[in-house]
Amino acid sequence: MTRTMPNFPAAFLAFTLAGSLLSFPSASWAASRSLDAAAQADNPVSSEAASRLDKKQYREVKVNVENGIATLTGSVTLYEYKADAEKRVRKAKGITAVRNLIEVAGPSIPDQGLQAKLQEKLAYDRVGYGNTFNAITLSVENGVVTLGGHARTDVDKDSALALVSTYPGVKDVVGEIEVDPVSIMDDQTRMQVARAIYGYAALSKYSIDPAKPIRISVQNGHVELYGTVDSEADKNLAFLRANGVAGVFSVKNYLLVAGQQSETQK
Repeated sequence: MTRTMPNFPAAFLAFTLAGSLLSFPSASWAASRSLDAAAQADNPVSSEAASRLDKKQYREVKVNVENGIATLTGSVTLYEYKADAEKRVRKAKGITAVRNLIEVAGPSIPDQGLQAKLQEKLAYDRVGYGNTFNAITLSVENGVVTLGGHARTDVDKDSALALVSTYPGVKDVVGEIEVDPVSIMDDQTRMQVARAIYGYAALSKYSIDPAKPIRISVQNGHVELYGTVDSEADKNLAFLRANGVAGVFSVKNYLLVAGQQSETQK
């Protein structure tokens, strides 16, 4: 009886080929990873910039460095992380500029609702630290928050920016807050204007809720009043009380009357 021997070379070749095809994706990925590692090793500036983002909140962020300019792409969940990523990369040796293209991929909140929530939080920010002398404005458009107005100190300004930056739904922050000049005379004027307004019986009610005061901003002897009052009479009275303080050069009355539009009174 004749027995047919298997064709070992052909079978072996087919088995080897199949194994090579199955291992190709892993080999390709490993090779790609090796190339990336080699590229970073050849570019110490890029390597250092990337190492500064070695935290879980930046796992979707990529860094590309060319001629000292770092381009950040990818996404994060909070605007705070986007801003912080740029600060971290700027500190890397050899980085001369940063192009921040990171997207904030957190929840989308309607502008009107987001603005209401942020205004409520901002109203109570720095309560107990003279927040009556902060007159910070806030607006929201397509998730981009713009902060303006006046802050008494840099600490007050930074606190407002930090509060907004850490709130979910904020896609970007534009900081236009002006810090009032440092002046002993202005500090005295602030206190005198506050006493003149809140020490008057008809206006003392605005000192009850720390989130709804008549806010007083002073720049080199010039006073500005902000906030919302119950009536036109209260608005005019606050202006007269502030204007009667010795050493005040001018008063701009930006107080709003509940349910009405603002007017400027000089």
